[in-house]
Formats: sequence, C-alpha cells, structure tokens
Amino acid sequence: MPKVKVNDIHMYYEVKGEGYPLVMIQGLGGNLAGWDPGSVNALSKKFKLVLFDNRDAGRTDTSERVYTMKTFADDTAGLMNVLGISKAHIFGQSMGGMIAQEFVLNYPEKTAKLILCSTHCGGSKVIQPSHKVSRMLTVDRGAMSQEEYIRWILPIGFTDDYIKNYFDAVKMSFQRSFRYPISEAGYTRQLNAIGKFNAYERLPQIKAPTLVIHGRKDVLIPPENGTILAKAIPNAKLVFFKKSAHILAEEWSEVIRTITQYLL
Repeated sequence: MPKVKVNDIHMYYEVKGEGYPLVMIQGLGGNLAGWDPGSVNALSKKFKLVLFDNRDAGRTDTSERVYTMKTFADDTAGLMNVLGISKAHIFGQSMGGMIAQEFVLNYPEKTAKLILCSTHCGGSKVIQPSHKVSRMLTVDRGAMSQEEYIRWILPIGFTDDYIKNYFDAVKMSFQRSFRYPISEAGYTRQLNAIGKFNAYERLPQIKAPTLVIHGRKDVLIPPENGTILAKAIPNAKLVFFKKSAHILAEEWSEVIRTITQYLL
C-alpha cells in the first residue's frame, strides 16, 4: 500500500480482509509489522482491518514537533477520512489504547465499538509499574545489539514461561517490527506524549459500547488499570486473561475469540 497524506505527515497503512472496518492502533514504538500474522489472518476473515504506523514509527513520517495523544487520534481520523471510512470499530493496544480513548472522545461519530487492550487512562489514577520495569523502557537501545535488546525487553511483554517455550516465535515478531525501527528521538516523543496523557475525568463521556481486556500478569501496565477504565466508562465490559502478560500472547486464541464475539 502507498503512503497517504494525513495532516502534516504521510502515513503508511495496509488493509486486510473484508467486512465492517476494524481499525487497529499500535503501541509505543510499534509498527504494523509487529502485529501477530495469525491474529491478523483470523480477524481479517471477519473484518476489514485497517493497520497503520503511527507518526514517528515504521514507514510513517517522523514529526519533529511536540504532540499529544490527540495528535495520534487526529491522524487516525484523518486516515479513515482518506480511506472513505466514516465509522469503524476501534481497537487500541497499550499506547494504542490511549490513542483509542482520545479518538472516541474526540470522534464519537466515527466510533462503532471500542476495545481497550492492556492500557490505562493516564494521569494520577494510573497504577504505575515497578521502577525496574519502568527502567527497562528507557534503556539506551543504541548501546545494545538487536539480540541483547530483544532479551532485555521481552519480560515486560510476556511471561517467563511463554518466553521459555516460544522464544523463537517471539524473537521473530520483534525482528519483523525492527525492519522499520523507530528512532530514539521518535521513541522519546511518543514516550513524552504518554506522560502528558490524561483521560480519566472524560471517560464518563464515552457512549460507544466498550470492551476492556487485560492480562492478569501484565507488569508494564498492571491489571488494576483495566478495572479503573471499566468502572469509569459507562456500561463497559471487562475481561481479564489470567495467564497473560502485556501482549496477551499466552492466550491469544481466546483473546481473538473474545474480540470477535464482542464485535459481531
């Protein structure tokens, strides 16, 4: 797929499958190559998936200005406009879930159903990870080889058992994403946008049907954050996955089933 002009940048996107549109928003530093191919294949059998790289990530342009989560939400809405999609289901994972919150709050008319995955509401209500986990996010990645960085970062996304049993598959996922690496400056800009994000007081304004999903073993965004979101958003449904960490890979088949059942 070509890049398209959206706001002040050119965005890279791909469309998979047919059906009602499902827009999938990636997390911090991630790009669309990082989505699990099996999950994309399964969801594309039911929905028209819109996958894209956020600004500063993947094959989308960098943006050397100060921006916020609303900037990302505006980009998402702009891409939908270019593609002629007036309304869609919105799925956001991790930072993508923060973008999704800003999207539904600013573009309620474009949101059919909302899924918030492994994310938080921002501000003082956030249950923070341990200092050790926070430090893992801000390590100097340039000082490590790709192999070293993958081994360093895996424990914040996956359980120890999953890493032990599926290391090669997880490594391959990271390597797909690393084909289009985010710059240190871009990563810092995205991280700063997370630091400024705060949607808690506005969450009661959300009218779209909302599903909150979270892993009980998430050490990056502790599961209590899912509870906070679900309590603040009117009539939200909360589903925990007991064996899963941040990425939910440990129970991804069940996650896909849950998402599909909720949206259909």
